[in-house]
Amino acid sequence: MVTDLDGGAPALPGAARAERPPRLLLVGLALGTVYLVWGSTYLGIGVMVADMPPLAAAGGRFLVAGLLLGLVLALRGGRRRLRIGLAELRSCALLALLLPVLGQGMVTVAESGGAPSGLTALLVAAVPLWVLLYRRVSGERPVRSAVLGAVVGFAGLAALLAFNGVSGDFPFWTVALVAFSSVSWAFGSWSQPRLRLPRDPFVTTVYEMLIGGAALIAAGLCAGERIAPASYSAASWIAWAYLVIFGSVVAFSAYVWLLHSAPVSLVATYAYVNPVVAVFLGWLVLSEAVTVPIVAGGAVVLLAVAIVLRAERPRRKRESTEDSASDGAVP
Repeated sequence: MVTDLDGGAPALPGAARAERPPRLLLVGLALGTVYLVWGSTYLGIGVMVADMPPLAAAGGRFLVAGLLLGLVLALRGGRRRLRIGLAELRSCALLALLLPVLGQGMVTVAESGGAPSGLTALLVAAVPLWVLLYRRVSGERPVRSAVLGAVVGFAGLAALLAFNGVSGDFPFWTVALVAFSSVSWAFGSWSQPRLRLPRDPFVTTVYEMLIGGAALIAAGLCAGERIAPASYSAASWIAWAYLVIFGSVVAFSAYVWLLHSAPVSLVATYAYVNPVVAVFLGWLVLSEAVTVPIVAGGAVVLLAVAIVLRAERPRRKRESTEDSASDGAVP
């Protein structure tokens, strides 16, 4: 169940929610924030790792974002709001491993190795397809059109990997690592509603980011990364700060607010808008090539994601807001 940022009453379901419809302008602003900011995080990562070591930079990003969000929650709801039990802490630690560390951390490493930001976003867009696969393996029976959409999507994903592995101007291991990160992120998304977590999703996010950030920094130090803040360019620092404030705090808060203020089917459109934004910005700012295989394979993946999300919409209406939030991300 999703609570508001002030730690007040839980989100109202069904008819009660309709009694307090949010202003269309606020919904539009929040949705635009999720579209543009999350779509631009891939570009931000590419600029950040031009100078910064990937694991330490990603770890610092999440650690600082977790501290900032935790401070906001404590100031507005009291320190008691951040208290959680040992079982909840263990669940947050597991999600920290699957989402910030193996999810976003590996994306950062891949972009540091040369993976284009636009292609990275297209590969990550396949997360809803992997979630559907996990649900099918666990015994659930998704609707037939969703399964068909997933099959088409995986074909597009395979085409993206194959064509860019053969003719890409970057090491194939980078795009393979991105594919692995999307598998990990999807598993974390699928697992989240099955874990014992704090009732407040903002509190869950604070601990995920704190634990994940600390783990990434430790991994970077063990891997021999050298942390030298004075040697980083202003562009890298600006990108890092943008990812901390806008990518991890502002956009996520807007996303959670949307989940209990607007139809989930509308909020879910970020999954196929973000990659389009990322490809455009990668081409515009970083001069990344937009090849025919990337356009064709990416179009197939995004079409498949749209089919799956549309087919699953009736099911989502019967689920809780918190379960719906588990299919999201904190780019």
